[in-house]
Amino acid sequence: MVIVLLMVSPSPSRTVPTSAATAPAPAGRTAALVTVLGALTAVAPLATDMYVPGFPAMGDALGASSSAVQLTMTAFLAGLVVGQLVIGPLSDGLGRRRLLISGSAGFVLFSVLCALAPNVTLLTGSRFLQGVAGAAGMVLARAVLTDRFHGAELPRYFAVLSQVMGVAPIAAPVLGGAVLAVSTWRAVFAVLTVLGVLLLLAVVRAVPESLPPERRHAGGLTSTFRAMGVLLGRREFMGYVLVIALVAAALFAYISGSSFVFENLHGVSSTTYSLIFATNAVGMLAAGAVFARLAGRGVRLNTLLAAGVGVSVLGALGQVLLVVSVGETLAGTWITLFVTVTGIGLVFPAGMSIGQAVGRTAPGAASALLGGLQFFFGALAAPLVGLFGEDSSLPMALIMLTSVAAAGVALVGLARFWQGHGEPERRTA
Repeated sequence: MVIVLLMVSPSPSRTVPTSAATAPAPAGRTAALVTVLGALTAVAPLATDMYVPGFPAMGDALGASSSAVQLTMTAFLAGLVVGQLVIGPLSDGLGRRRLLISGSAGFVLFSVLCALAPNVTLLTGSRFLQGVAGAAGMVLARAVLTDRFHGAELPRYFAVLSQVMGVAPIAAPVLGGAVLAVSTWRAVFAVLTVLGVLLLLAVVRAVPESLPPERRHAGGLTSTFRAMGVLLGRREFMGYVLVIALVAAALFAYISGSSFVFENLHGVSSTTYSLIFATNAVGMLAAGAVFARLAGRGVRLNTLLAAGVGVSVLGALGQVLLVVSVGETLAGTWITLFVTVTGIGLVFPAGMSIGQAVGRTAPGAASALLGGLQFFFGALAAPLVGLFGEDSSLPMALIMLTSVAAAGVALVGLARFWQGHGEPERRTA
């Protein structure tokens, strides 16, 4: 993961900041900071999926049903949502560093409790708390970037975080499978504990406070959460939030349903499916790299966001039309999903960059809403694929199409992207 971050971390921009927030850090310190923030962003996806290959063994060891074991993942996702919605606004009043250190330490503690849980009830509770603690890294990474970087720099660094989010869900089951090949499911949480310790040390060393006292919200918790209420009432901000959340719903539907579609309907092996999934992820990563390059050259972020939504809609619509007209085809399904996921790779960095810029008056609250609702919508969409049938890829395709089409409606009706909200002010040195 660190290698990926170092490969995609952009060089420092020569853009002059639009506000006198924080003096530019040396290039080496900036690279270290972005690397740690990217690793913090990756922790939640890793903790979500690493233990999935061990579900059957976990049920046997704890004497739990499959639904009870699956509930441990739901609890973790719920913790991610709650944690982001609480920690993000709190950080606007208390600062980022102390909450980031506390969250990282909490992740270590609750990972240990997960590894030692004697029954599924305690495991579920520990997973919820692990999610709350892990949410600190995700929500505060975005807030720290917003505090420290401005202008054309910010979209580049958000592209890095988006690329990490594309890699982590793919790496997680592979890492989990490797651990399970030599040990039990409890070892997965032991590995997460070690990763948590390393991240805690990295945060202490490489992530200074990015929100000085004079820029924090005064007035305690009431004022802090009032800022979130103000953001909720801003039409354009909520438009961008919904674009991100609805596209995330399409991505979660793809992640939860694609293995069934390719392995059961098209008869490919698990190894072949991994190759297909990885290929589609490459499209997502390439889209993030293209976004960073185009944004750095002055292409409007709203234009890139609209292009990403449009590509995703075309891909999902193509999948639906193929199934309805031609039937199930391996090549058609693979190509259309590749197109959809590539479009999503443009949406995430563009939407996050614009959303954080529009909500810059309260970056923690903005990050909480952008990230929290993303996982909330994703958690709602994921189980729908299996709920509507398992004899066709049409349910997955329709859920993805509905989600990205609704994102398009939010982009036009609420965000009104042509008005140029959140565009960075550029001024060359």
